[in-house]
Amino acid sequence: MAEPLDTGRAHPARVYDYLLGGKDNFAADRAAAEQGLKVNPDAATAPLQNRAFLRRAVRFLAAEAGVRQFLDIGTGLPTSPNVHEVAQAADPSARVVYVDNDPIVLTHARALLTSSPQGRTAYVDADLRNVDEILGAPELAATLDLDRPVAVLLLAILHFLDDDADPYAIVGKLMGALPRGSYLVVSHITADYDPASWARFTEIMRRQGITTRLRNQPEVARFFTGLELAEPGVVPILRWRPDGAEPFTDSQAALYGGVGRKP
Repeated sequence: MAEPLDTGRAHPARVYDYLLGGKDNFAADRAAAEQGLKVNPDAATAPLQNRAFLRRAVRFLAAEAGVRQFLDIGTGLPTSPNVHEVAQAADPSARVVYVDNDPIVLTHARALLTSSPQGRTAYVDADLRNVDEILGAPELAATLDLDRPVAVLLLAILHFLDDDADPYAIVGKLMGALPRGSYLVVSHITADYDPASWARFTEIMRRQGITTRLRNQPEVARFFTGLELAEPGVVPILRWRPDGAEPFTDSQAALYGGVGRKP
């Protein structure tokens, strides 16, 4: 269920919204983001490039891999193009379930539920850590057929889970409940390219009550254990099937990304 609305405490979805240039955030979110930007200006570049990675990954899944069902967990506030807009551009019958636990995202759910007539979208109010609640949600059951392949999208969310939350077990449980041919998409902040700046950013976020666990390439690749990685594997997101030359560096984007298929 959505957390109680506490405008005095920063929330990851709203900090992310601010970094993307959105308006659905509060003073605490803006303060946290600005403090983070002071110690690491690249914190504004990473979210924008993460959205670009999302678009490329969903386009690949819908247009090339033939996926027609998507489960986007930690979707955040609506930022066009949303997953259903990208997927339904390839096939209007694509179905998408969005999941988040922020009350502000919940109030904007209607903005997400604008499917093409042939497809369908739904919103589930739940936390990534509650896999059974997500998979058992009536909204999900009415939208997705879990006997057919589903692409699970975990974009820029797993770094909000510390090791004691056992994020690998959470991902394993999610993928274990889905049939062969399902996919996992992950993007994750890393300090591999600028350890000092991202360490300072992480400390700022933790002071604001936002758990942030940076992981290196092998740690991110571990989320795909047992899956068949699509080329080019788990790489800096700028290098994952780019549309063209990017004016940024891997250090500025600072996320690893990958797509894996359940055999």
